[in-house]
Amino acid sequence: MNANDKKAAEHIQSGQAILGIELGSTRIKAVLINQSHQVLATGNFDWENQQVDGIWTYPIQQVWEGLAGAYKDLKNQVRSRFGVTLTRFKAMGISAMMHGYLAFDEKDQLLVPFRTWRNTITQQAAAELTEAFAFNIPQRWSVAHLYQATLNGEPHVKDVRFLTTLSGFVHWRLTGEKVLGIGDAVGMFPIDQETLGYHPGMLAAFGKLIQAQGFPWQLDSLLPRVLLAGADAGEVTPEGARRLDPEGDLLPGIPLCPPEGDAGTGMVATGAVASGTGNVSAGTSIFAMMVLDHALSRVYPEIDMVTTPAGNPVAMVHCNNCTTDLNAWVDLFAQFAEAAGLSLNKGQIFDAFFGAALKGAPDAGGLAAIGYHSGEHITHFEKGRPLLLYPSDDRFTFPNLARAILLSTVATLKIGMEILEKEQVAFTRVLGHGGLYKTGDAGQRFTAAALNTPVSVLATAGEGGAWGIAILAAFLANKAPGETLADYLDQRVFAAMEQKTLAPDPSDMKGFAAYMERFKKALLAERTAVDHYK
Repeated sequence: MNANDKKAAEHIQSGQAILGIELGSTRIKAVLINQSHQVLATGNFDWENQQVDGIWTYPIQQVWEGLAGAYKDLKNQVRSRFGVTLTRFKAMGISAMMHGYLAFDEKDQLLVPFRTWRNTITQQAAAELTEAFAFNIPQRWSVAHLYQATLNGEPHVKDVRFLTTLSGFVHWRLTGEKVLGIGDAVGMFPIDQETLGYHPGMLAAFGKLIQAQGFPWQLDSLLPRVLLAGADAGEVTPEGARRLDPEGDLLPGIPLCPPEGDAGTGMVATGAVASGTGNVSAGTSIFAMMVLDHALSRVYPEIDMVTTPAGNPVAMVHCNNCTTDLNAWVDLFAQFAEAAGLSLNKGQIFDAFFGAALKGAPDAGGLAAIGYHSGEHITHFEKGRPLLLYPSDDRFTFPNLARAILLSTVATLKIGMEILEKEQVAFTRVLGHGGLYKTGDAGQRFTAAALNTPVSVLATAGEGGAWGIAILAAFLANKAPGETLADYLDQRVFAAMEQKTLAPDPSDMKGFAAYMERFKKALLAERTAVDHYK
């Protein structure tokens, strides 16, 4: 063991390391960091959502299997590299995909299967709530799911006694505390920027909408308590420790930061929590978070008004579809390689795919890909049908195919960002993180072309939200009196961190503009496919 590993082992054994866990769309990831916020070890568990009776969901039992699986993988990595068994941490935090619907009765039993952010089944509720609140309510927000259930006459609604998100659910079961970080809470119900709690006027308006139903609850009694970054959110209970580590080595009493959604942890992971900064998180979904210095002129159904984990207002452009179609193509090429007897792993195929995209024609040679595996509210699709259109000439090449598919990952985001451009929302820096930026420069270059602004990628870009929630746990454990989250990130986390910045390439921008013209026309074919191709 070298000197650095020996120092890390002592750090871990003394209980000074910090743990962050994020339940993402395709992977549950555990990240262990030191007091310098450097990653010491990671653990992973792969999972995938299922569509059951028209609902995108995950079995709740798999939440616990995945959580314990990711932790066990981390534990094994630590034991193998450092010769230490994990037993305690200075602090820890839980993050997960935002929004959705987890409803529990008075006995804390789940009433209906978990409804994830990916569902686009609450169009009527979202529209009526947006009108009643004079505030945009996206389809994936918890209040939209609850109200749609009332409109549908679902019998479980009368029995609801607690609502939360996935991060809030896991945190609750680990600590016994029904709380939520403000960045995730705003995905349940709108936040009042004055009080930094649930908006009282909108709560009253919701009460009027359901008054005739005679439910034995008020909405504010169902929602978790809102906490800001740095607040004490409870400690791991003995039962919670056993859930996370069924082998029994983990000790209770570890303090937790407020649970957050992946949007909030993405902002933290890129240091983009101050006005004028922004980030793009690109994985199964893609979203841009722009921290505002002025209010938008009106309500836009394509723009979500959310907050940073510290409560600052943020304009969010969220798209349901990003890398799922890319992954499907990589899987296809992996199957081809196996059938052809070629020794290629998926990492090599990703490298080839991203590399080829940079060699494609700037406009992808006339190809257009619509990678909609699920509905997409930005472009008003309730369902998705993956679609590839290409010209009947010799421009159907692998480089052009690769470029078309990668351009499609940011195309719908561009449509939403055009609204913020018209609103003259200015940002001094944009940082990218997530899977799209882990392989080469293509994802970063194409995002810069789409946003017409330089895009930076940090050395930790691939660690994503798990690292972000670990940073929030470190903020809880280490913050000085009066120190803000923005100051902590700027001065303690990112001051000396390696990053790479790429300015928009004029050729990429011109090619992307041409691609977008075709992409928007191709949406007409997508509508036909959704309506008629089952």
